[in-house]
Amino acid sequence: MRIASVVSLLIFPQLATTQTPTLAAAPNSRITFQSNRDGSLEIYTMNVDGSGIARLTNNAGLDLEPAWSPDGQRIAFRSERDGNFEIYVMNADGSGLTRLTNDPAYDAEPAWSPDGQQIAFSSDRAGGNRDIYVMNADGSAVKRLTDSAGTEVHPAWSPDGQRIAFSSNRNQQFTYTFDIYVMNADGSAQTPLTNHGENDLSPSWSPDGSRIVFYSNRDGNAEVYVMNADGSAQTRLTNNTGFDENPAWSPDGLHITFDSSRDGNPEIYAMNADGSAPIRLTVNPAYDQHPAWAP
Repeated sequence: MRIASVVSLLIFPQLATTQTPTLAAAPNSRITFQSNRDGSLEIYTMNVDGSGIARLTNNAGLDLEPAWSPDGQRIAFRSERDGNFEIYVMNADGSGLTRLTNDPAYDAEPAWSPDGQQIAFSSDRAGGNRDIYVMNADGSAVKRLTDSAGTEVHPAWSPDGQRIAFSSNRNQQFTYTFDIYVMNADGSAQTPLTNHGENDLSPSWSPDGSRIVFYSNRDGNAEVYVMNADGSAQTRLTNNTGFDENPAWSPDGLHITFDSSRDGNPEIYAMNADGSAPIRLTVNPAYDQHPAWAP
């Protein structure tokens, strides 16, 4: 079974040889991702051209879903190192590890608010399906934002901090069919942006807040799509027989990074924001997934 499939179950208990000039022109930027290249799923970082790979975590538990703080100084992630999945944070070099949540439930998918003061995440701590929660960046003041009959996952803050996009199957809660929704940061005005009867997952806002990238299997295969922030102009960006998933914008809005199995196993790729010029950043027989661009 693909790691991506395993992660999906956890959610629910061609090759280019050169870099584009713009991508290579940001040598100080970093991309974090998860990989099992050393035997267990751990958090890594690398330069935007795929060089300088560094391992940040090292334990027998699964470390997943890294997310940069807005100042680029810290990385939040989920881990089962203490027996069940909780949200942790560490410095960008892997030091200063701190556990933020402590609940027997399943806490996952951390997402920083633009001001760095809060972290949204998904959890089934209320019993039953998962919902979107928010807490202070130190783990205090946990607040539940969604409460539907379905499952809510993959929170993503808008750049202005006013809204949170997420994935939900509330309209078809007895299936694995998700749509992209948006709500105000306090949980009000929850509104669907997609309605295709397939899986629309993992939204990520463009830096200017005008667009949302996500992945969907609406055309029979997991591909990367983009739409305006109001759900209009939904456009497919990738088209291949592999699985293209977990897209995320570069800080300048010119590129999108994602993971893809198009070359046989999940690797990290980047492409222009219009879907052109995809390039492969990692080359490893392991599973490299869930990339996030440093701010």
